[in-house]
Amino acid sequence: MGKLVLYGIEMSPPVRATVLTLKALNIPYEFKFVNLFEEHDKEEYRRINPTGTVPALDDNGQFISDSHAINAYLVSKYGKDDSFYPKDLVKRAAVDQLLHYDTGVVFERTLRYIARPIFLENKTNIPQYKIDMIVEVYETVNNFLKDKPYVVGNHLTIADFSLISSISTLQVYLVSDPIKYPNLVAWIKRLEQLPYYEEANGKPGKKAEEMIRAKNIKIVP
Repeated sequence: MGKLVLYGIEMSPPVRATVLTLKALNIPYEFKFVNLFEEHDKEEYRRINPTGTVPALDDNGQFISDSHAINAYLVSKYGKDDSFYPKDLVKRAAVDQLLHYDTGVVFERTLRYIARPIFLENKTNIPQYKIDMIVEVYETVNNFLKDKPYVVGNHLTIADFSLISSISTLQVYLVSDPIKYPNLVAWIKRLEQLPYYEEANGKPGKKAEEMIRAKNIKIVP
């Protein structure tokens, strides 16, 4: 195995999803912090990842970006088996569906849609309709978890890693109700019991939550 280098910001949900994958696969790696708020660092980083987003992975000179692509790559290349990203096309399609859902809905329409104005524009009033979007996510994922412990079945996959990193961050805006979303809440608790969860997602997620709460956000009609 060549030297793996992960570029990112520890508090970023997509970065945390990749760290969860690396920890689950027990792959050693080096972490390099990328300060996307510094223009010089941002421009330097674009030479590695032209989109300027985190994370990016350097696998012995081969650069891969986007957490979903990175995680699938890591399992395919370094996994002892295919349980985290099945080779069976039907099972893989189920995982891919949730990865696309995380990209296009959970992260893009909720997390980024809320966080970007807070941190880049200092807008601390969150319209209620954005919170309603989080409700839709909770309802959808709760339905995906009906009668199964993980989002695509009986086995943990990279879809769980991507979704938990995003949804655990959404909790700062709207805590999931165990009565309304019993499957979702049970799934969160189940993933929190993973031996590497706290290091990979728990602690950095709490730091992100502290930064958000420090902004004194308010939900407005």
